[in-house]
Amino acid sequence: MSERRVRVLIGKPGLDGHDRGARVVAMALRDAGIEVVYSGLRADVSAIAQAAVQEDVDVIGLSILSGAHLAICKRLVAELRERGATIPVVLGGVIPAADHSALRELGVAAIYGPETALEVVVAAVRDLALNHALPARAKGGPT
Repeated sequence: MSERRVRVLIGKPGLDGHDRGARVVAMALRDAGIEVVYSGLRADVSAIAQAAVQEDVDVIGLSILSGAHLAICKRLVAELRERGATIPVVLGGVIPAADHSALRELGVAAIYGPETALEVVVAAVRDLALNHALPARAKGGPT
């Protein structure tokens, strides 16, 4: 019997219009056999939560470069909770280290910067989806 196919929603919330990183990650996930649902640019947080529930995704990946990561993640976690969903959230972008603890307290499972190897992101998404845990911390891994 084959391993079930992992599904991930890649969201690009807020007003930031830079989506190259989100698209590169989406392609790496797809190339690794992971099904990707892409929200498109400037997606509303409630629409991301709704799509994640409707699409029955295993993981939500957010790409945020605008500096609004704390507010966006807080709202997303609340929206998911309102829908009774427990979907791990992974965050990528330029996220100051000083905000990592607060994001973790909100429930963000992993935070990746622009220099993170795509293989590390793919492994984390797969492990979160299948095992509900991150792989052992490796160089370039999540913070």
